[in-house]
Amino acid sequence: MLIATLSGVVLTSSIYINEMYFFTFSDIDREFIQKGPGPVTSPTEKYTANAYYEPYGGAAGGVNVWVEITNNIEKNKVRTVYYSDAKSNFSMEWLDEDTLYILNDEPKYPNSNRSVKLEIGKEIYHENGLACKSLLMKDEYETCYQN
Repeated sequence: MLIATLSGVVLTSSIYINEMYFFTFSDIDREFIQKGPGPVTSPTEKYTANAYYEPYGGAAGGVNVWVEITNNIEKNKVRTVYYSDAKSNFSMEWLDEDTLYILNDEPKYPNSNRSVKLEIGKEIYHENGLACKSLLMKDEYETCYQN
């Protein structure tokens, strides 16, 4: 009984630690993705932003959205910079060559705003903070925002 209990505790702890500290955006379920807004190209065409939707939970579920940035100069290097629950009002706009503004809100619910301005190459956003805590991703950004 003691061995079974200890095995359960170790298994549960290792799953939790793996989820919290070894997250990467490659963990996103891409089986049922849907293309979102984009491509949106930066003013000098250095970057291209594309959004994708990920339905979850079946008929009663919801939709997540993520934004990938393609660096057109560095051999089309692709990085995910934004991940959140999708709201009804979603759009992307380049403010300058390195700054992307992502609008993601639900006008009827003021506390649902997930909009953010990101400096590409330095900042990312992950709604529940898994990317911010990840030991595997800590060298990929300077600032990580979460809700």
